[in-house]
Amino acid sequence: MLNRAPQWMVCIAAFALVVALMAAVPAHATSVELAVPKITIYPGDTIGADLLTVKTFRERADQLPVIRSPDAAVGKVARRTLIAGKPIPLTYLRDAQVVQQGKSVRIVYAEGPLTISGLAIALQSGGVGDLIALRNVDSGSTIRGIAEFDGTVRIVAP
Repeated sequence: MLNRAPQWMVCIAAFALVVALMAAVPAHATSVELAVPKITIYPGDTIGADLLTVKTFRERADQLPVIRSPDAAVGKVARRTLIAGKPIPLTYLRDAQVVQQGKSVRIVYAEGPLTISGLAIALQSGGVGDLIALRNVDSGSTIRGIAEFDGTVRIVAP
């Protein structure tokens, strides 16, 4: 004869299983609206408002930090391919380059009331706030400066 569990034990085990499953799934799944590309955007492309839309997703705690609103991505440049309809990770975007490698830029050195300006050739590209290397046109020496929003470079003391 087989040893069988009493019927009431089977009912308690089934009830415990149902309770455990209900605890694993939240009672109300929250949703969040995120900015997503309308079309695939490739590295180096500048993101315009016309390339983005908003899509609703279920919010998950283990999700990567992503762009929440389209305004946060407009004007930025894609570092990696952005797939249409998928959330945009923060690390996939960068600020637009205000200084282009190989181009002539205006440099400014300011110390108190003294201001000196000149021209230099950018040895690397950079966005606002980036520290970049430049070659001084007059002396030929390599200098470093911080790119400003207007495309000039503020020279930092060595």
